[in-house]
Amino acid sequence: MPVSKEFPYHPRRFLFNGHLQTLFPALFRKNIPLPFERERINTTDGDFLDLDWLRQGSQELVIISHGLEGNSRRPYMSGMAEVFFSNGYDVLNWNFRGCSGSMNQKLVFYHSGATEDLERVVVHAQHSYRSLFLIGFSLGGNLTLKYLGENRWPGHQKIKKAVAISVPLDLAGSCDRIDQPVNKMYALHFLRSLKQKIRQKQLRFPEITHGINLRQIRTLRAFDEAFTAPLHGFEDAADYYKKCSSLQFLSGICHPTLVLNARNDPFLSATCYPKSEKETADGLRMEFPLKGGHVGFGPRTVNERYWSEIRALEFIQSGN
Repeated sequence: MPVSKEFPYHPRRFLFNGHLQTLFPALFRKNIPLPFERERINTTDGDFLDLDWLRQGSQELVIISHGLEGNSRRPYMSGMAEVFFSNGYDVLNWNFRGCSGSMNQKLVFYHSGATEDLERVVVHAQHSYRSLFLIGFSLGGNLTLKYLGENRWPGHQKIKKAVAISVPLDLAGSCDRIDQPVNKMYALHFLRSLKQKIRQKQLRFPEITHGINLRQIRTLRAFDEAFTAPLHGFEDAADYYKKCSSLQFLSGICHPTLVLNARNDPFLSATCYPKSEKETADGLRMEFPLKGGHVGFGPRTVNERYWSEIRALEFIQSGN
C-alpha cells in the first residue's frame, strides 16, 4: 500500500486551519454552469434515481457520487465534472435517493453503505462505454470504496480506476468526531437538512416518526439510531457503522484506487488514516496531505483548479 503522508498541497495563506479550508469552498465557491441532461431510472424495489449526464461521445465515463445531504449539482460535483468533461470524458453525476429535489417513493432513503444503488447506476451506464471510472466525495467516497471492496457486483467489469476524497473510512469514529462540540455547526447543518427530509417523508409515511420526537435528536448518531439504522435493516447505529464502514472493505479492492484524506479534516477520526498494510490492498494508494479540510483543497488563486480535481485527473490518466 503506497502511502504519502505529506503530499504537497498548499492552501491560501488566510485559510490557515481545517475549518477555514472546509468552510470557504462550501460557502463561497460558485457553481459552474454545465449542460447536464437529467435521466430518471427505476430501481428494482420500485423506487427511482435521478442521473445528470454530460455527454460528448466519449468511450470513457466518469461516475461521481456526492456527500451527505449533497446532490449532483453542488459546486464540488460540478467542478469535478467540468475538469473531466473538458478533458474528453463523458460524466455522470448521480443523486442518492431523495437528494435530487424530488423525494423518493419508498420509506427508505440513502445511507453510507447502499452499494446496490451505485451498482444500479453502473450497470445502467456501462453499455455505451469501454471504460468506467468512479469518484466519490465523503459519504459517496465511503460508498465507492465499499462497493469496490465487496467484489460481488457484475458492474465491476468495466471499472478501471477510482478516487475517493475526504472519506469517513470509519463511520462510527467520524460520526462521533462531527458530534463533538467544536464541530457542532457541521452537525447542526446536516441535522437541519435530514430532519426536513423526515418531515417530507412523514406526509406519505406517518409511521416514520412514531414514538420519536425530532426536536430531541441533537446528534448525527442519534439520528442514525432513530432513522438510518432501523429504516435500512440494521439493529442500531453501531451495527450500521460496523457493517458499512469502508475501512473493512479496503483489503478487497482490486482496482487501482486513490484515497485522498487531509490530516486536518475536521470530520475524520484518527482511524480514517490507516497505517497497517493488512487493512488495504496492493492497488490502493493512500495520500494524507497535512492540509485541505473536508472536501476542500481549494486553489491558491481564483484562476486555478481545485487541487483535488487536478490530483484525481492525474491519477486516472496515469499509467499506474
